Amino acid sequence: MSISREVFAVTDRRAHVAVIGAGVAGLTAAVDLARRGFAVTVLERGRAPGGKMRTVDVAGRAIDAGPTVLTLPDVLEDLFADAGARLSDHLTLARADILARHAWADDGGRFDLPADPEAAVVAVEAFAGAAEARRFARFLKDARRIYQTLDQPFMRADRPSVGGLVKRAGALNLARIKPFATLWKALGDYFHDPRLRQLFGRYATYTGSNPYLAPATLMLIAHVEQAGVWVPTGGMAAVARALAGLAESLGVAFVYNAEVAAILTGRQGVEGVRLADGATIAAESVVCNADVAALSTGLFGSAPAAAVPATKPADRSLSALTLALVAETGGFPLSHHTVFFSGDYRAEFDAIAAGRLPPEPTVYVCAQDRGAAVDSPAPTGAERLFLIVNAPAMADTHPLSEQEIARCEETTFTLMARCGLTLKASPEAMVRTGPAEFARLFPATGGALYGRASHGWTASFDRPGARTKLAGLYLAGGSVHPGAGVPMAALSGRLAAASLAKDHGSTRR
Repeated sequence: MSISREVFAVTDRRAHVAVIGAGVAGLTAAVDLARRGFAVTVLERGRAPGGKMRTVDVAGRAIDAGPTVLTLPDVLEDLFADAGARLSDHLTLARADILARHAWADDGGRFDLPADPEAAVVAVEAFAGAAEARRFARFLKDARRIYQTLDQPFMRADRPSVGGLVKRAGALNLARIKPFATLWKALGDYFHDPRLRQLFGRYATYTGSNPYLAPATLMLIAHVEQAGVWVPTGGMAAVARALAGLAESLGVAFVYNAEVAAILTGRQGVEGVRLADGATIAAESVVCNADVAALSTGLFGSAPAAAVPATKPADRSLSALTLALVAETGGFPLSHHTVFFSGDYRAEFDAIAAGRLPPEPTVYVCAQDRGAAVDSPAPTGAERLFLIVNAPAMADTHPLSEQEIARCEETTFTLMARCGLTLKASPEAMVRTGPAEFARLFPATGGALYGRASHGWTASFDRPGARTKLAGLYLAGGSVHPGAGVPMAALSGRLAAASLAKDHGSTRR
């Protein structure tokens, strides 16, 4: 689609905003801006909305190949309500009975973590003993305190600072949430069973981080999950379609297969964008739902690059090696979410930090044809599976060899087999995506999927906020505040829209 600079100047007198990227953050920003009266055009280089919430075709079947879980649906419910709609009219959600099934090889056991907190305490007692269950109950209580302390003054704040957080949350409350401890060290205070420590240490990877370096405040994820994990009918891609549908109902224009080559600037700041095919679009403001690294490395021009902080390769979050496959399964009763843990967690993350794939990786499996219920029956015949293994984000400096990737695939299937799972799939029914492919999908990242890693207690404050140094340019997405994950990305889009609207109103006045 070719668009000239004059289109919006002639046909629409409202202030025009161009949104780069139809990921979750770009979609929520577009909805909020449209309901506030702006003319909005979303420019997406792909063929459909979703961004990292993407699907791949495997043997003629669509498989979710990005986020696989929805938490904090109230973030989306609020968005729809503010736009005069109801989320339930656009999206059907089923609450999961268990958060995940967990397995360890060589008689390490199997453990289902229930979504209900009281049932979870009972399950931990049966799995690891009464003393561990008491410590787990204390862990849940502290996780809730961390979430309540950080929810409004940090996660939903425009641009939090250490001083501002102390002022709003109180120094005593902040001291109680272990801000200076690492997640791994804090978990050692709660769990004596190494399997449970490993299980909850995995929360660091939700933000693409190393549990041995990530802050203990990530314990709040336990509270988020206990508040509910949801499986959308139609998969996670249905979330993107629902958001895009809401945006379109508000008059947002979508242009797909439209790659933005530059953000155009002038004396007063942003003036529009130029597409890769040479077409230009005039816009008073731009919301960029791309990784901040794409801006800071100059992919959108020198002026935008100077307006945002640089992302050092050493600060990148994790990448992944993923396998989307259609396979017949047996031996192990998969749940919708299943995790097979490696035998040496420290070695796994030491290897990644050194730029290598783990010698034995922890493997996450999403069985997408199995429902949210704990006793959901296995589908007849081959089923859709999505496997994720953590990997280094160094595709631009230390790309992985085909031999390394093949060896990692072999150890992945070997670990699952040791836990009892057998898989039967043809090579044609499998699609692999590694750091190199993610680096092409998300330029300037080296394959990083979560922006900056949450390493160290100040890392969360190092993420840029919605505003930049360039007038009219705003940021949204998992690489900016408040961080990675579907609900956080959605919040970032709403924060960008609110900042833009506020600045626009001040300028007009």
